[in-house]
Amino acid sequence: MITDTERAKVLIEALPFIQKFNQATMVIKYGGHAMVDPHLKQNFALDIILMKYVGLNPVVIHGGGPQIGEFLKKLSIESEFVDGMRVTDQQTMDVVEMVLAGSVNKEIVNLINQNGGKAVGLSGKDGRLITARKMKYLKKREADQPPEIIDIGMVGEITSIETEVLETLVERGFIPVIAPVGAGEQGETYNINADLVAGSIASALKARKLILLTDTEGVLDADGKLISSMTTSEARALMDEGVIKGGMIPKVNCCLEALSRGVRKAHIIDGRKEHAILLEIFTKGGIGTELIKG
Repeated sequence: MITDTERAKVLIEALPFIQKFNQATMVIKYGGHAMVDPHLKQNFALDIILMKYVGLNPVVIHGGGPQIGEFLKKLSIESEFVDGMRVTDQQTMDVVEMVLAGSVNKEIVNLINQNGGKAVGLSGKDGRLITARKMKYLKKREADQPPEIIDIGMVGEITSIETEVLETLVERGFIPVIAPVGAGEQGETYNINADLVAGSIASALKARKLILLTDTEGVLDADGKLISSMTTSEARALMDEGVIKGGMIPKVNCCLEALSRGVRKAHIIDGRKEHAILLEIFTKGGIGTELIKG
């Protein structure tokens, strides 16, 4: 059983971090198992509320792949993927927007508000937050062949971020919760990778931290052990050596891009752990991988 003294020590350990990050913007990408498990969903909402109450400014960007897949299945619409990206025709895009900007977004907003926070749900269409264009995807082939151009439908890449609506909400004490859907110059709707949205918004806001919740401990070394901190040059070297591989590559690249564009630090943490965000921000050792410039 934890003693009263031990409880007090936890609070004292957090104090310098609370002072250090007062009024700092923290962009959190919420996804993976933390969005599915009811207990973890509750913990996430409480973490975000606590961050706001102690003087930080959290901005949440969420995914929703499993929820989209489940809804498409109910409608008997088959899902097709190319290198992990959902091929998004117009019919699928309608479902993606409905699920992300509708049910998933509002569930997160409602959970935060029910627990005493002040959250507002947005998609990239609100306030011209995210302008995007159709992604041109080139699939690598054999060494002596040119890459194959694949049409993956209404999957977008970000061309610009307009932060006015976010800055207004944050200044008035609200927590923005953003669905990764953007609009094209002609009003088209695009499905955008949530990690990329989080990185771009963090860069535009010059956030103190970008935090990506994943279903892994963080970045692992060649022996499978967690790397608690690494520089951008060390991260690139580990990718070149094949130590960082698979699904971790785009997450690390997202962090590297954000760091190159003004974000102070980036973190890849295990969203399966209770109160993972608080443990990463307010304790000396953290629980995941911290990436810094260098």
